[in-house]
Amino acid sequence: MIDLRSDTVTQPTAAMRLAMSRAEVGDDVYGDDPTVNSLQDMAAEMFGFESALFTCSGTQANLLALMAHCERGDEYLCGQQAHNYKFEGGGAAVLGSIQPQPLMNQLDGTIALADIEAAIKPDDIHFARTRLLSLENTIGGKVIPQSYLADAQALAFNRGLKIHLDGARVANAAVAQNIAISKITAHFDSVSICLSKGLCAPVGSLLLGDERLIKKAIRWRKMLGGGMRQAGILAAAGKLALTEQVQRLSEDHDNAAYLAHQLAELSEFDVDLAAVQTNMLFAKLAPQVDADLLAKHCRAEGILISPGRTIRLVTHKDVSRQDIDKVLRVVKQYFTA
Repeated sequence: MIDLRSDTVTQPTAAMRLAMSRAEVGDDVYGDDPTVNSLQDMAAEMFGFESALFTCSGTQANLLALMAHCERGDEYLCGQQAHNYKFEGGGAAVLGSIQPQPLMNQLDGTIALADIEAAIKPDDIHFARTRLLSLENTIGGKVIPQSYLADAQALAFNRGLKIHLDGARVANAAVAQNIAISKITAHFDSVSICLSKGLCAPVGSLLLGDERLIKKAIRWRKMLGGGMRQAGILAAAGKLALTEQVQRLSEDHDNAAYLAHQLAELSEFDVDLAAVQTNMLFAKLAPQVDADLLAKHCRAEGILISPGRTIRLVTHKDVSRQDIDKVLRVVKQYFTA
């Protein structure tokens, strides 16, 4: 199947499977797994942090960051479209007793600095205590400019806030700008990085921060049932995700741009080409198009998409240019049948 639903569907590479089969392991809850420790140390050094923690998912990494930065009754600021607000089950509120304060995302994915400033609560017993600003990069496939990150970091510092990055696809953001990932992560007190999206690892994310934050996160991870034992089998693939898969993301970006331009030529789709900056595009269907029937037709031809009035299409390692040409043929056949 040609699966365009998400880059979470990527299959691990042959090198990853071999590394996993040969991984040296221990008990990670005891801190004894050498491959996990190696991954954590490598990531901390690569991205400029004191410490790192291997977690089972990006959702867990984000939740651990929020719970490590904030106490019960505290508040974090984020975008209305932020994954850790909109798509992570309300974990911060339900499990951390942390209040989210969502703010409008601008068209480029940023949050207006004036809106952030205005949302910071005064030191008053009537209000939750604003403790953290959380940003996302990429967001909806769009890259947040480096200049904005610097301004947001300065605002957070001047107002006594910590700043967290949901960097699920931060590698895509770095590759799109032709900069090192560490140039982005340098603006944050903590960062989550997903290894199992475009970087192709089968499982896992990293949380990066200072030693104090990671120590708190380890405790919360255990409480949440996230303590893993011989996790080095998974960490072995994570190491290769960081060392072998980052630069390859440019191929996914090129394929997404190609697909977007081809779909934009069809009257049945409305695609904002300027918003296609990495491996993700959003194609709005014309009113007469039945999204469910289109998805059913594609599935019968070996193509998986998620139906909706606006269809998100995500390119990744397991979708080639030849695959995209097949997708285009199938879609054109559907509309001309």
